[in-house]
Amino acid sequence: MTITTPRRTKEREDLAGRLPSSSVRGRGWLPTIIMIAFFVYFMIPLAWLVIASTKNNADLFSTFGFWFSHHFNLFTNVHSVFAYSNGVFLRWMLNSLIYALVSAAGASFLATAAGYGFAKYQFPAKGLLLGVVLGAIAVPTTALAIPTYLLFSKIGIVNTPWAIILPSLINPIGVFLMSVYARDAIPDSLIESGRLDGASDIEIFLRIGLRMLVPGLITVFLFSLVSTWNNYFLPLVMLNNPKLYPITVGLAQLNATANNGGGSQALFSVVVTGSLLSIIPLIAAFLLLQRFWQSGLSAGAVK
Repeated sequence: MTITTPRRTKEREDLAGRLPSSSVRGRGWLPTIIMIAFFVYFMIPLAWLVIASTKNNADLFSTFGFWFSHHFNLFTNVHSVFAYSNGVFLRWMLNSLIYALVSAAGASFLATAAGYGFAKYQFPAKGLLLGVVLGAIAVPTTALAIPTYLLFSKIGIVNTPWAIILPSLINPIGVFLMSVYARDAIPDSLIESGRLDGASDIEIFLRIGLRMLVPGLITVFLFSLVSTWNNYFLPLVMLNNPKLYPITVGLAQLNATANNGGGSQALFSVVVTGSLLSIIPLIAAFLLLQRFWQSGLSAGAVK
């Protein structure tokens, strides 16, 4: 009895050790295939854009879309983009950069402050206000463009940068995300310690809370940055001065000109190359700010 029991126990342990690993390997194939499929799906338009930007206008329509032509025309296309209409493309890029940075900075700070308040304070109608925030997430921004235009026309800020920046400061989903993040990221004991040291609630938020919420703040910042940079309908409604256009409206107008036919068809290569250049700032922003995400994930793992 004393001899067979350890042997059977060892056999059970070996069997138990083999089954989970094999089942894990079996289950690991499906997520891998799904991730590869999504990766290919999202990379196909980008791959086409990169390849098409290296072609001249003739090769753009005569060669296979996912293969390079014999004429590498990328640098010529880039020069044509910046030279078009006395460098208006650079003006559009600068407009988008200003709109996106100012809006994202303001929206992320306001969302962080509001989320911190919802997470750490008790006040009348808190549940009702949080419900309003959650309900605002379901309202499409395009549905608010016309009412916002009518409101802004009354106060005289239509066709100004403020007509783009002010609506972009409101980020309901950012408020919700920050309220969830702040609930666990900032211990209540730390807030009480700050109060015992004589710090006001604003000082506690600015000196303690804001620093601990940096990973969540950066996440909301990136969401707001991408949303404002890619916004098309609101600038289209609010702006009628081409010098104030962001890159989305500018490229759309340029594409409309190219679709008119005639000699303007040569603008298609400018539109394609301009579209490629327009996504470079977003890629740079994600690469520069990803370390804040990694630090936030590490902090969450330690907790």
